Amino acid sequence: MQLNVFLTGATGYIGSGIADALLAAGHCVVGLARSDEAARRLTAKGITPFQGDLNSPANLGEVAAKSDGVIHAGTTNDGRIDQEAVRVMLDALRDTGKPLLYTSGIWVLGDTGGKIADETWPPNPAALVAWRPGVEQMVLRAERTGVRSVVIRPGVVYGRGGGILADFAKSAREAGAARYVGTGQNHWPLVHVEDLADLYMRAFQQAASGTLFHAADGSARRVREIAEAASLDAGAGGRAESWPLEEARKTLGAFADALVLDQLVSSEKARITLGWQPRKFAL
Repeated sequence: MQLNVFLTGATGYIGSGIADALLAAGHCVVGLARSDEAARRLTAKGITPFQGDLNSPANLGEVAAKSDGVIHAGTTNDGRIDQEAVRVMLDALRDTGKPLLYTSGIWVLGDTGGKIADETWPPNPAALVAWRPGVEQMVLRAERTGVRSVVIRPGVVYGRGGGILADFAKSAREAGAARYVGTGQNHWPLVHVEDLADLYMRAFQQAASGTLFHAADGSARRVREIAEAASLDAGAGGRAESWPLEEARKTLGAFADALVLDQLVSSEKARITLGWQPRKFAL
């Protein structure tokens, strides 16, 4: 069945992957566009642009109500603004049974201390994303108001030349070594952007209301190993170097602390309930 999906973040890294998967499956996509240039890019891909901005969410409800559901893959990284945008779209879908998928992330879990965290793990978010658990709960509670609400927490996303792993390759090409923050002994749960898009497709069509999913491929690689692999791919011979956390904070701020989280994450729930099977692996 052809669906009409309203997608925020359609020109972004995760959102563009979701858009490609939706279009390949024959669905119609309306993408939020903040500028004329963004609208032109969406049109060129076969996506209908809706010119608007998460910073001014009042008009998001209209397009959300006309859709068969919403995938919210955009963010301003401002909790107050994002919460209001999500609230407007949830209100537009009230009592319709239509889905709204909200994109969070595994950094809300905090450091898992060598243990494997599933969806029951209590949030202990990094400062960078301290606001996200509150938005997650608002979305999940919307099942009480007739919205098929779903939260997805992607791992560290890579593939198609984007994401943090691409930053490793860039530093390897430019400086001769892939630079990582901290000791590199921490673990990152990874997910390829195309596998992630497949999970969104499955969740949009199948997931029960009020459901939370982790999205990671099941690998448990140390960051230094990931950086070394990216360095090899970039032609830098596998060379990698540490950027001490205190120094990195001066440039990256709270992002540096998120990068040194040591996390092991289970995605068995998505595998069992949605039949999701990641097919791409970084190493």
